[in-house]
Amino acid sequence: MTAHKSGDPTTLNRLYGRQSGHKLRQGQQELVDTLLPAISVPEEGEITAAGLFGYDRPLHFEIGFGGGEHMAHRADMLPDHGFIGAEPFLNGVVTALGHVRDGALGNVRLHMGDALQVLSRIPDGALSFAYLLHPDPWPKARHAKRRMMNPGPVAMIARKLKPGGEFRFGTDHPVYLRWALMVMNGHSDFEWLASEPKDFQNRPGGWPETRYEAKARRIGHEVWYFRYRRR
Repeated sequence: MTAHKSGDPTTLNRLYGRQSGHKLRQGQQELVDTLLPAISVPEEGEITAAGLFGYDRPLHFEIGFGGGEHMAHRADMLPDHGFIGAEPFLNGVVTALGHVRDGALGNVRLHMGDALQVLSRIPDGALSFAYLLHPDPWPKARHAKRRMMNPGPVAMIARKLKPGGEFRFGTDHPVYLRWALMVMNGHSDFEWLASEPKDFQNRPGGWPETRYEAKARRIGHEVWYFRYRRR
């Protein structure tokens, strides 16, 4: 019998498969060639709001932004805040680039690759918000170590959030839901901002619907929304 590699996303390498899907159209390729380099997170060094945007401001970080619609909506709603998004898949990055261009969003920076590599370079206590929305559930038990909701990543998120900062998590997968609750209930740095079921069964204000949430609802899945405050 072959033993499964232990750990979690902070210790495992390469947590995803292919990084691109369908071939890009000319306009999409132009976004990758021109806009992406202009708004990419630097490859090395400390990552701060002042370094990215010219002056200090509340900083948000989204882990795996998919097509970027949530990040774009929040960035448009909060133009005086700074937003960092990390996504390993090229086609999602291209869609997000379209949102940035169409919305003239100067307060967004992107990284195509591992979110934790970027998060680790943000100073402790620098984030006002962190988001993990509809992550890959890795539903098989042997793949549980690949879930972003694991003690290692959650501890890193806690360190990067300022006291009173908020971590938002959403999923439509019941296995992932139970796992995430177990992880978060064992983490004393977070206070769950819920007092009754409607607090996690209804989408909170300022939390736009993503394509993954819409798809989940179309196929009859229930969706859960969680907000945690950094103690």
